[in-house]
Amino acid sequence: MPPIYRDEPCRTALNRVRNMSFSWSLNPYMGCAHQCTFCFVRAFERLADRPSDARYGTSIRVKTNFVEVLTRELARKSWHREQVAVGTATDPYQPAEGRFRLTRGSIAALGEARTPFGLITRGPLIVRDVDVLSAASVRAKVGVTFSIPTLDHEIWRRTEPGTAPPRQRLRAIRTFIDAGIDASVGMAPILPGISDDPAAMATVVRAARDAGATSIWANVLYLKPGTREHFLENLARDWPELLPRYESLYAGRAYVESHVVKDVRLMVRALTREHGIADRRERPLLPEPEPSDEQLPLTAFIQANGQATGHGETTASSGGPGTA
Repeated sequence: MPPIYRDEPCRTALNRVRNMSFSWSLNPYMGCAHQCTFCFVRAFERLADRPSDARYGTSIRVKTNFVEVLTRELARKSWHREQVAVGTATDPYQPAEGRFRLTRGSIAALGEARTPFGLITRGPLIVRDVDVLSAASVRAKVGVTFSIPTLDHEIWRRTEPGTAPPRQRLRAIRTFIDAGIDASVGMAPILPGISDDPAAMATVVRAARDAGATSIWANVLYLKPGTREHFLENLARDWPELLPRYESLYAGRAYVESHVVKDVRLMVRALTREHGIADRRERPLLPEPEPSDEQLPLTAFIQANGQATGHGETTASSGGPGTA
């Protein structure tokens, strides 16, 4: 059953973030139709007294005036072009984006304002926006991260029921690298006893290298209340033999012990060195010096490169372009 979309105009678009590598975040949508069993946002939904169980993702709140509000905030004299993270509380390229195009409009606004940003997604629909992301990349530092914790079909199907197959994300990486856009891979979350097998992780790293990924990072699952209950319920259904292990690993805590995370990160780091993960873009798009005279609008860049200024064809399905 497709999700229900609810129009919810917003008062603000940019959210101040503390103690992170970025200063601000933005999320044009709330709720996510990907319905990943491990999604950490379920914990925030529970705190807000909203469903964090299987109902999460069946209703998507659409901030219909988001682009207009963001454009106003970026135009303020007090805005200092600090780093913005796009998609921290929901995937910005979930199926809703195929219909509402708020992420596309946000990227255009950030580019116009020469604001650096990073974006993380599981949605190959993002290839639709290679034009605005290319344009933004020559005005500010832009990075796109594709979340690919596994290439195992069964693990993907059971833990990310509403997403496109991960190999579609790899094809999207190649599209972005060929366009000169910085595209990396986030192997997260790694699930102990499920996706932490060294051979399986090596498969992801090799595939990421073949796609041209500029870098790879990894992190291990954490389970806060809201996420914990839903994940363990699904674990008991799909991998019942692992339930005692998880109850021990996460007994009285949301995070596994530090040595578990360290071991996974060291393994991925070694694999990236072994397989030569590096920025190998032939023609990287980098921010150009800001001219002293009046700056041409972002659409001028797109037109100058022979690309359409319209939104182009889209699809609302999570499968995005291509097939698995």
